[in-house]
Amino acid sequence: MKKLLITIIGFGILFVSCDSQLDINRDPDDLTPDQLAFEVELPGSITGIAGVKGSYWALIGGVWSQFWAQSPGSSQYRVLDNYTLGATDGISTGGWLNAYDALLDVRNIKKRALAENNWNYYLITTVLEAYTSQMLTDWYGDIPYTEANDPLIFNPIFNTGEEVYDLLIQDLDDALSKNLSNSEGTVPGNDDFVFAGEMDNWVKFANTLKLRIFLRQTEARPSVAQQGITTMFNSGAQFLDIDAAVTGFTDAPNISNPLYETDRRQLNTQLNLRASATMHGFLTDNLDERIEAYYGPGNPVIQGDFNNQAGPNTFSVADISPLSPLYFISLSQSYFLQSEARLRYDNESQAKELYDMGVTEAFNKNPNFFDDDVSEANQTWAFEAPYDAAPYIASGGVYEYPSGGTFDEKLEAIITQKWIASYPDDGAEAFFEWHRTGYPDFFTVSVNGVLGTGFPQRLLYPNSETSRNLNAPDLELITEPIWWNQ
Repeated sequence: MKKLLITIIGFGILFVSCDSQLDINRDPDDLTPDQLAFEVELPGSITGIAGVKGSYWALIGGVWSQFWAQSPGSSQYRVLDNYTLGATDGISTGGWLNAYDALLDVRNIKKRALAENNWNYYLITTVLEAYTSQMLTDWYGDIPYTEANDPLIFNPIFNTGEEVYDLLIQDLDDALSKNLSNSEGTVPGNDDFVFAGEMDNWVKFANTLKLRIFLRQTEARPSVAQQGITTMFNSGAQFLDIDAAVTGFTDAPNISNPLYETDRRQLNTQLNLRASATMHGFLTDNLDERIEAYYGPGNPVIQGDFNNQAGPNTFSVADISPLSPLYFISLSQSYFLQSEARLRYDNESQAKELYDMGVTEAFNKNPNFFDDDVSEANQTWAFEAPYDAAPYIASGGVYEYPSGGTFDEKLEAIITQKWIASYPDDGAEAFFEWHRTGYPDFFTVSVNGVLGTGFPQRLLYPNSETSRNLNAPDLELITEPIWWNQ
C-alpha cells in the first residue's frame, strides 16, 4: 500500500506526495497545469482535501459537537471552546485557504478531463469538488463557486448558499450522465487513494453526496429535498456500501492520520483535547463499551471549563490514532443518511433496517480508529471489531429504533446515533446535522462562552479574503445561522 506524505506545519498542509507516481526526471513545480499528468495531480488533490477535513474542520467540529473540551492543562483550543474563533485565527482561516488550494488542482483535472472525454477523472474530480464545496458553504455561507480558482478572475463573486447547493446537484448530475465505459485516456488506479479506480464506488459516492445535499435542505426547502430524494429512489440510485476513506497511514512523522499529525505530533503534546462531559456522559449512562476506544481513563471536562483547578492528568484524554482512516463518508454515515431519507419519503420498514445497519457498522468501525497503543505486530488484531451492536439494538433503550414512536422520536434516534458514529474526525458533519435537526438535544453551552446562552453557527471569512476580494460580502457574526438553518 502506498504511504501518504502529509506535511503539516501549524495548521497548514504544505505538501503531499506519493513518490511512486512522480517522474524523478521532471520537477512537477516546473510543469504548467496543462502538463501535469492526472495520476500525478490527483493524489495531492485527494490528500489535500483529506488534510483540511481531517485537521482544521475535524478539530472545530469535534469541539463544537462536544466530542472534546479544552484541557485545563493547555490553551491551544480555548478559542473554540469559548466561541471566540475569529477571522484571523489559523485554525479557521487555514481551512478556507487550504480547501481552495486543493480545489485548484481538482478543478484543473476536471477541466482537462472534460476536454479529453476522460469521464472517469471527470466524475472523480466532480465528486471531490462538490464534497469540499458543500463543506465550505456549510461552514461559511456564501462562497466563491462559479468564478473560484480562475487565474484570470482576481475578485470572484460569492454565490449564495442556495445557489451553491443547486450548482452542486447540477454538476454531480452532469458527471453521472457521462458514459464511463466510453471514457478515453488514462484509467484511474493506485493514484485514486479512495477507491483505487473502482468507478462504481465513485458513482455511489456521488449519489450519497447528493442524498446528503438534499437532506440538508429538509427544513429550509422541503419541496426541493423531497423531490430530489424521491427522484433518486425512483431511478434506483445506488448508495455507498463501503467506506469512502483514505487509508494507508503509518505511525511516523508526516504519514499519519491528519488529526493525529496536527493535534499530537506537530504540537508535541497530548494536553489539549479531553473528553467532553457531553459525549462521555452519554456513553457512560448508556453503558456503551465504545467509551474505552473513544477516551482514556479519568474524568470528562464540562464544555468550556478550561479554568478548572484540578490537575490536567485527572481528565480523560481523547483517544486519537495515527493509523485511523480519514473518512469522507463512512459506511455507517451512508446508512444513517438512507435511513432518514426512507423515514421521510418512502418506506418505514427500510428506515429501521438501515438504522440497524448504521448502528451495527458504527460499532464495527471504531477499532479502525484506535488501539494506538497496540504494537505494529498486533495491528491485525486491532483492526478486528470487538464491539457487538446487537445487544444495544435490542435493548429497548436509546439504541433501539423506536418503531412505535413519533416521527420526531425516530429522527432523534437516527441523528443521535449518527453523532456518536461521527467520532472522531467527522465532527463537522455532526455539527451541521445538530443545527439542522436539533439533535442531540442535550448539548451544553460553554461555561466560558462569550455568546451568553447561544452557540456558534458558522465560521468567519478570513481577513485575507474580505480585504482583497472586492466582491466579498460583509462579515457575518459567528451567531448568524447558515441559510438552511434559518
